[in-house]
Amino acid sequence: MFILVISNTMVSQIPGITVAGANDELIKYTPVADAEFLFYSKPIYIDAIPVTPEGHPTPAIITKAVKSLTDFPLIVVRSGTMLPPRIPHVFIHDKPGENITERDALPELDEILERSEILGQEFTKLFNEVYIAESLPGGTTTSLAVLRALGYESRVSSSMKDNPLELKNRVVDMALNRKKPRSWYDVLKSFGDPMMAFIVGFSHGFRNDIYLFGGTQMLGVSALLKETGKIPRKIVTTKYIIEDKIATFAKTAKEIGVEYYPSYIDFSDSKFTGLRDYEKGIVKEGVGAGGSVYLAEKYGIKWEEIKNKVEEIYENLIKNR
Repeated sequence: MFILVISNTMVSQIPGITVAGANDELIKYTPVADAEFLFYSKPIYIDAIPVTPEGHPTPAIITKAVKSLTDFPLIVVRSGTMLPPRIPHVFIHDKPGENITERDALPELDEILERSEILGQEFTKLFNEVYIAESLPGGTTTSLAVLRALGYESRVSSSMKDNPLELKNRVVDMALNRKKPRSWYDVLKSFGDPMMAFIVGFSHGFRNDIYLFGGTQMLGVSALLKETGKIPRKIVTTKYIIEDKIATFAKTAKEIGVEYYPSYIDFSDSKFTGLRDYEKGIVKEGVGAGGSVYLAEKYGIKWEEIKNKVEEIYENLIKNR
C-alpha cells in the first residue's frame, strides 16, 4: 500500500524558503493539488498544476506515470492541510503546522499521534508493508530543525537549484533559540510538522515494515523513529538527492542508521525543457517520485517506458493549460 501524506506548515510562508508552487499563494494548495493530480488529469480544487515559478512540473508527474502503468494501490492521508482534497481520503487533522520561529509547531500533537496510531493498527491487519510518501512545502526546513534538535549536524536539500540553506539555518537557529526540547516528543511538537507527526503515530500502531519514499524530509522522520525504537526498513529516494553536494543525505542517513536506495531517473534526453531541467538539480524529489520508480522496478517496468509516460502526461498538461 502506497500512502501519500499531504500536509502544510506555515514555515512554507516564509519568503524564499520554498518554490513548491507557482507563487506564494499556490504553495498553500500544492499538497492538495498533488494528491488530486494523481487521480485526475489536473487538480480539482484549484485550476493550476503544481509547478515551480519557472514552470518545472511537480514530481507527482513521475508518480502519476508509474501509477498509470502499474495501477499500484494508493491512499491519501490528510494530516494538516489548509484545504481538504476533493478525492476519497483518510482524515487525520486539518490544521497546518505553525511557524516554528514563533511558536510550537504542533500544539495538538497528541490528537494526531492517537488517530495515526489507530490507522496503523488497522493497516497491520491488511498489509505486510507500507510505502509512505509526502507532499509538504517547506518540509526540508522543519526536517532540518528536527535533525539539529536531535543532535545531527545535517544539511538538507531543496526544490530550488540554488538551495537557500543560509535562510533555512537562520530559521532553524531562531526556532532552537526559542526553545530547548528534552525528548523526541518535545522536538516533534516544537519543530516538526503534521506529516512527521502522522508517520510517527502510524508507526506506533503498524507492526510490519515501513518504507519511506522521499528525500531529506524523511531523514527527519527517520531520526524521530529511531528515538521511538522503530527505524524504517528503508528510505527510497532519487539520484538527485544523493548527488546533491550541498546536502548531507548519505552522511546523515548513516549516522541515523537507516538504509537508503536511489531510484534511477534520467530526463537528460527528454524533448521537454521542464523535464530536462530535473538533471540540473531542480525539484529533486517529492510525492514519492523515487519510490514510485522503485515500485515500477518491482513490476518489471523499465525507465524508458516510465519516461515516455511522463512525457505524454506533461504534453497533455501543456496543451490543456
